[in-house]
Amino acid sequence: MSRDFQVTFDARDPKALSTFWRDVLGYVHPGPPGVTLPEGADPLAAWDDFLEQNNVPAERRNAASALEDPEGKRPRLFFQQVPEDKVAKNRVHLDVRAAPGLQGDERMAALEAECDRLVALGAKRVSRSEPDLPLSYGFIVMTDPEGNEFCLD
Repeated sequence: MSRDFQVTFDARDPKALSTFWRDVLGYVHPGPPGVTLPEGADPLAAWDDFLEQNNVPAERRNAASALEDPEGKRPRLFFQQVPEDKVAKNRVHLDVRAAPGLQGDERMAALEAECDRLVALGAKRVSRSEPDLPLSYGFIVMTDPEGNEFCLD
């Protein structure tokens, strides 16, 4: 029997980091529990209202954030606030599949274009690995705004 899972990020700023990954992956922030959002409503604004109405202290309002795949097919992402900064290389990372099915120059051009988009969102480029067939079709290593490594694959 398979299991459902979510991917959890430790973060200094869960709201900002979840917003970055929302824009990278095309995910959405879910609304607060029991709140039906009108079409086009901002779920983050709804969360601000929900937390205030429930007397959550201001210093706890950025303790966590979540993202969901709008199609319900991919894992949920959860961001939890921690006091410390990231200090070592990730042991697990995400591969963002930005060029599935592409090879050679076409693949690397698609990865470069996506890299430029993500840098504009706050990511940093770390390195580029050229295709080395048959073992690798090439990829770009990046970090998110809090320094978590991920690959454009």
